[in-house]
Amino acid sequence: MKINLKQLFSITGETADIDYEIQKDELDGLKGCNFNSPVSVKGRIFNRAGIVYLQFALDFSLLTTCDRCLKELAKDYHFDCEHIVVPSVSDDNNDDYIVADGESIELNEIAVTDLLLQLPTKNLCKDDCKGLCMVCGCNLNESFCEHQQISSDFGVRRIGDLQ
Repeated sequence: MKINLKQLFSITGETADIDYEIQKDELDGLKGCNFNSPVSVKGRIFNRAGIVYLQFALDFSLLTTCDRCLKELAKDYHFDCEHIVVPSVSDDNNDDYIVADGESIELNEIAVTDLLLQLPTKNLCKDDCKGLCMVCGCNLNESFCEHQQISSDFGVRRIGDLQ
């Protein structure tokens, strides 16, 4: 979604609301992300004291696999994002601001970049996921197997041998 900011840059106090969705088919090119819903983008752009701020929230659901037990799950995410938008900068190596290209910005590009930067690097079905048995491959969250071991001062023993 391309947003023209000419009026926002020139009028202090001006505000524009943002409320739209990035459809799943627009996100198909993102490797490793399988979206279960469109990405909802809601927020506003406003000029406060001559500085243009971009604030928005991203809400979406992602189909993923637990990195420990390989269980497939859908996870809901909510990310809040905020940027300062400027018409130009003198330094090309500036990551502090969003630079408007010809007094406009491509909000989809900004939103997807923020989304990708905030996604977790490890997906777990639950915080205390036990994973898979390294010998037989059973899901240790759902069953107990004879291969579960613990370490002790006397070497490795099966849990069943300690009783």
